[in-house]
This record gives sequence, structure tokens and C-alpha cells, in this order.
Amino acid sequence: MRILIVEDEKELANEIRDFLVSEKYNCDVAHTGKEASEMIAFNPYDFILLDLGLPDYLGLDLLQEAKKHNPESYIIIITARNEIEDKIIGLNSGADDYLAKPFSILELLSRIQAISRRKFGYKTSKIQFGNFNLDTIKKTLQYNNQIIELTSKEFKLLNYLVLNRNRILDRLQLMEHVWGDFFEEDYDSNYIDVHIKNIRKKLLTYDQKQWIKTVRGIGYKFEITD
Repeated sequence: MRILIVEDEKELANEIRDFLVSEKYNCDVAHTGKEASEMIAFNPYDFILLDLGLPDYLGLDLLQEAKKHNPESYIIIITARNEIEDKIIGLNSGADDYLAKPFSILELLSRIQAISRRKFGYKTSKIQFGNFNLDTIKKTLQYNNQIIELTSKEFKLLNYLVLNRNRILDRLQLMEHVWGDFFEEDYDSNYIDVHIKNIRKKLLTYDQKQWIKTVRGIGYKFEITD
């Protein structure tokens, strides 16, 4: 999951980022509306955490930009404004949730997880396919009751594929959503393919079904028949 944190209070922004990164989310941070506007226009995000009280930009204008450039993203307003009118305006303008400062980081995480389940059509954090059970909160994969060891990046990739079940994802989407800024020191052009190969090998140890389909010339698709 890739999250953009738009918050001018640097200490709070860094606190949110560090906590969400520890929970295996990829996070970008913008301290001004101008920075956020540029990031929203060029990057895909699953979530945008938006402070309405920006010094250089109207928060509601930025919200509309987000809805235009990232129509599939979910937006949580985080702001010191706690008047009911502000909440109504924000929600009516397209926000999916509203969290007034001060708030608990754990509550923010809980809301992100709840919205994620609704977004992808799951009622609980546990996703079953065949005899496999993937827990999106505990970050574990089990076959029956046996834990399957995955690296952090393998889990993030499998988790994103499973959440987007039966949807074709190209390599660029996977790199941006799973690795965030994929121009990192250990980036390699066949990164995705290598990790997919390793995941398939681990799944095949327990189940001979090919859950991850290769879509030639595009990317991959995780097939689950409901």
C-alpha cells in the first residue's frame, strides 16, 4: 500500500510516517500544498491523509485535485478543525473518513485497515484462497495451520496481488505500490519477476495450483474464484 501524508506539522508527519512504515506501508510526505499537488498529479496512491489547514493551499481544493488525479485512492482528512460543519463539508467533497487532532496513531491505522477491507471487498483481515490463509494485519501466510515464511517484500507483493484479485496489474503498478519509490539502491529491472518466481515456488510446495497468472507483455494477475 502506498500512502501520501499531507501535513505541515513536520513532527506529526514524521511520527505518522515512521509508524506506518513500521507497519509495512510505503509512505510519501508533503509538508506544503504545492508539494502535495505535484505528488498527487504524478503518483498513484492507495490512501491520502490530508490536513485541511495547510498554510499555502486550500485543503478542499487539494482534495478535489486528489479525486481528479487519484480517483481510486481513499482520502482521510486529518485536521485540528473539529466543527461538525467542517466534517460535513469534507465528507461531502469526497473524503472517505475524518479524524480530528489530536488522534491516536493506532486509531488511524485501524481506520486505514477498515477502509482497505471495504475497498477490496473483504469483511475481515483474513483472506482465504484454497487452504491458504493470508492475514493482512498480522502479516502472515498459513497453509492450514502451518506458517509459510515470506520475506517482507514477498509478503507485500503477495498481499497486493491478493487484494487486487482477478485484476491485471502491470509491473509499474506493482513496483510503485509495493516498493514506493522504485529507484532505490537495490532496484533491478527484473525485481518483480524474481519475487513472483520465489512466491510461486513457496506456494507450490503446498498446493499445485498456479494462483499467480502471467499476463504476457503486461504483468500478473492473482486468480481467486469466489
